[in-house]
Amino acid sequence: MLALRRLPRFTPRLASIRGNATLDVAANSQADVPPPPPASSVTAQSSAAESKQPGNASGTSSAQQQQPQSGGGGRKASTQAPKEWCRPIAKGVEPAYDYALRYILKDAKFLKKELEELRAAVEAEEKKPEGERDEAALQAMRERVDILEIQSEVNLPEVRWKARNGMADMSKTVYRHLVEQQWREEGGLDLLMERIYQMNVVPDMLPELHPTFDLRIKYAEPPPESNYLRTRVKRKLKEVEPGIFLVPEQTRRPPQISTTLFHTDTRLYTLLMVDLDVPNPETRSFTTYLHWMQPNIPLSAFTPSPTVPLDTHTPYVPPHPQRGTPYHRYVLLVLPQASATEPIDIPVFEEENRLGFDFRTFAEQYGFDGARGGGAHMWREVWDETVSHIYRYTLKKEEPRFGRMPKPDPYADLKRSKKYL
Repeated sequence: MLALRRLPRFTPRLASIRGNATLDVAANSQADVPPPPPASSVTAQSSAAESKQPGNASGTSSAQQQQPQSGGGGRKASTQAPKEWCRPIAKGVEPAYDYALRYILKDAKFLKKELEELRAAVEAEEKKPEGERDEAALQAMRERVDILEIQSEVNLPEVRWKARNGMADMSKTVYRHLVEQQWREEGGLDLLMERIYQMNVVPDMLPELHPTFDLRIKYAEPPPESNYLRTRVKRKLKEVEPGIFLVPEQTRRPPQISTTLFHTDTRLYTLLMVDLDVPNPETRSFTTYLHWMQPNIPLSAFTPSPTVPLDTHTPYVPPHPQRGTPYHRYVLLVLPQASATEPIDIPVFEEENRLGFDFRTFAEQYGFDGARGGGAHMWREVWDETVSHIYRYTLKKEEPRFGRMPKPDPYADLKRSKKYL
């Protein structure tokens, strides 16, 4: 059911009110809310309203699932293929539903009026000379403006529908709030952090990691088993769930990277891709390998993916888990640089310097800290025949082969001695 409670005023954390109903502004433009429908009418139609009310986990109502959106057929809504908002049920079908929509509209109108008055007060305060200006009060009013910008539109069904269906205008505060809320509270961030800690990326690679934006990658779909070496065949890209297994044929080319950030100013980030499980015969342990690096990537809420070439620094080397080793963890990080605006000068890593890449020393030298935010992703791979071709044609060196250390045999000397004289 639609939640009718207004969001708490001027609080740092905005409550989440479910509701993704349609809103016909022309039909529901009355300022006065009509009296609620009779109790018998609400009771008799409550079961029907449950099936028609939006706000479920998928963000669409049962009516929307049965009837395609107007103007788009059955296609999926996005910023590239937008759809117009369509009311899931007609006006008058459900009186309680219509009453809730009018209530939401009246509440939004009231908050917008309060927002306009507050903006005028902020503008008047900013025009005062610096000596007469109350900076503390001005900062408090600016914070209230940010909150009112969200509260005045967060319950509008059209706004929630656009945020849910990939049509959010990230230049608006309310859309940034809804998209970030969805990422943090509906499982995307939780799944990423669960896999990172389960696979011991923290603390094996870095002591802390607190992602602040959504980083997604796409690799090609896995090829048929009988056709695993036909790399020239174009295959569809598929989004990679954190922690899953990929085959080396999928990752021979760099991934397609998408980002959803929540700050409007442009900041510089550095991309790194590291293998944490390269065998080291000298120490009979494991070391790391730097597969990819690109510093000074400008990102903001208005750049859905990096806009600069990602092979201008340390080029991408495809993952090549060695034969005889357990699965390898591949970690992709996009970390904020110490200065958000000043580029940093990092030397290109040659092939001989990639093996044994020490991220902690590198982070200390250039000021990277996983606790300051950024984006992260990871997946796993094991050896197959494709790795042999990567060694031969891409790395152009002999492929190593590893295995488990043989167990010591306490009877080895006895077996070598003669049993009969």
